[in-house]
Amino acid sequence: MTTHVIWLRNDLRITDNKALHAACSDADAKVVAVFIATPGQWRQHEMAPRQAAFIHANLLQVQQALAARGIELVYHQCNDFADSLTWLVDFCQQRQVTALFYNRQYEINERQRDAQLEQQLAGKVVCHSFDDSLLLPPGSVLTGNGEMFKVYTPFRRAFIQRLMESDVRSLPAPPARGDVLPLAEPEKFNYPQAEVGAAYPAGEEAALQRLRAFCREQVQDYAKQRDLPAIAGTSSLSPYLAIGVLSPRQCFNRLRAECPEVLENPESGAFCWLNELIWREFYRHLMVAHPALCKHRPFIEWTDRVTWKADDKALLAWQQGRTGYPIVDAAMRQLNQTGWMHNRLRMISASFLVKDLLIDWRAGERYFMSQLLDGDLAANNGGWQWAASTGTDAAPYFRIFNPTTQGERFDPQGTFIRKWLPELAGVPDNDIHQPHRWAEKQQRALDYPQPIVDHKQARLDTLAAFEAAKRGGN
Repeated sequence: MTTHVIWLRNDLRITDNKALHAACSDADAKVVAVFIATPGQWRQHEMAPRQAAFIHANLLQVQQALAARGIELVYHQCNDFADSLTWLVDFCQQRQVTALFYNRQYEINERQRDAQLEQQLAGKVVCHSFDDSLLLPPGSVLTGNGEMFKVYTPFRRAFIQRLMESDVRSLPAPPARGDVLPLAEPEKFNYPQAEVGAAYPAGEEAALQRLRAFCREQVQDYAKQRDLPAIAGTSSLSPYLAIGVLSPRQCFNRLRAECPEVLENPESGAFCWLNELIWREFYRHLMVAHPALCKHRPFIEWTDRVTWKADDKALLAWQQGRTGYPIVDAAMRQLNQTGWMHNRLRMISASFLVKDLLIDWRAGERYFMSQLLDGDLAANNGGWQWAASTGTDAAPYFRIFNPTTQGERFDPQGTFIRKWLPELAGVPDNDIHQPHRWAEKQQRALDYPQPIVDHKQARLDTLAAFEAAKRGGN
């Protein structure tokens, strides 16, 4: 009998899953799904404990959905990618597997792992891989010279043109292939896990309900509200996209169903949200074109000569949300307590670490990955390199956010700040972004740190450090 294996990775759903759909296309084949946990690899990649818990919860949902269709999910846990290959090759031999199906991952270690697997299975098992986690595959959107774009806006123009020529329809879930199977719940991962909370229920149905509600009820206001952290104005779908509970095709198709004129109206909230989906594509396409980004190398080479400050005390204050700059501290406490941070606040807090504290952006990148429920190497690296002025399409190094005016602009009444910094609850709106100024006038003591750096002086220090690096000196 023909046996097909679908190897699940960052694609924990049964609907619109290209590899699963292909594995099930032969009605006579026996289909088995496998998921291999690699805690040692996760430690190297500094996966957040919340994300590990979220993966496990969604794995249970996938297992139940497959079992209802008569498809077994085999769960295995080993240390790292090398061990996972050894196990998978043996598994294919034991089960007399004829074909293996998987959706491609684009990080360098994952690509090397898959290449090694295909070598080891050559002549024994036919391997089928698919571009599933992107709307368009890497390398399909290039300049006239056949190169990857280095600037986002022309990439977006070319991307949309190619998108309109491409088949991005969503695939249905596979039909039942036999009797409902009994369930044996996968054991807990040998990896730290933290509570995800009720804000992110597991399973693709929960993700699809959130997607539908956002596109139907909120996306029209997205352009106006997305930068205001006190308002729930974003989709909050990133944790589901990061581990593949939701596909970008499902997002695009639902958006287009609710907002048919999305591409004709670039000023609309719908186009603004589509723009964010395309940013996600841009960073992944870049990572394939420039694999050094996976190794934490800057895109702009001369920025590797910036002399960063080794200030563990300041780094810890930033991590704990105790810098004395309320918008930064509220953002970091939101991250620490929930595993998620509003995108505008990611930009503000990243800029503060790099441009005010002059701490290496890679320290911030690592910390975010260790906390984020939606941790994704390409998006996280792209965002940090943008903020640090080291990446493609980055903010110029002389563009430095003022954390106080950023707070005044995007949280004018301090509603978000007070939610996460209860020690500032009594500070009036007009003073919430500089609370010590108010406390001094009122002769009151605040249980809140003084600013750990003077922004004006820090700006001058950062400009000098970048200019010295650009000249080639230290």
